[in-house]
Amino acid sequence: MTTVAIVYFSGYGHTAKLAQAVAAGAAGVAATRVDSYRIDGDGELPEGAMEALAAADAIIYGSPTYMGAPAWQFKKFADASSKAWFTQAWKDKLAAGFTNSASLNGDKFATIEAFWTLSQQHGQVWIGTGLLPANRKDSGADDINRAGAFGGVMAISPADASAEEAPHQGDLDTARLLGRRVAEWAARLAA
Repeated sequence: MTTVAIVYFSGYGHTAKLAQAVAAGAAGVAATRVDSYRIDGDGELPEGAMEALAAADAIIYGSPTYMGAPAWQFKKFADASSKAWFTQAWKDKLAAGFTNSASLNGDKFATIEAFWTLSQQHGQVWIGTGLLPANRKDSGADDINRAGAFGGVMAISPADASAEEAPHQGDLDTARLLGRRVAEWAARLAA
């Protein structure tokens, strides 16, 4: 049995919806347990979450992109992870990430890069999307990897769209595929 942990912050529900899609993808891999930990509005994790992250085989990070970076609540969690860094508690665990913002670009890659940097400081092994982009004239919101993201999932939720309306199906499918890919790699490494 492998464990995939998802740790994320969601301000308006769009990133939570992505986290659910990532979890569904990972849960579809045999002998995989998925645990999700939502960072609250004060930047706090549920009790026992840090210990659970240390026991997981993979940690997938998620946050909306606000002003070209992860939300401050996620940054508070990242800073608090220095205790795990000091003991190398997350070393050699798989890592991946997902983000969301209203703009097509919105500097989302800076958020993925922040997740990657955090993972590398912890000695983790990064897993990207492994997906070709939807970059043809007939590509649209329901296509996989419409943002052309390789380092992690970058979803688009228009500023006036509720969490019921966005992210669109293609972004959710991309998130599901990332979750599945991480879980498959975790299973390979455990074999």
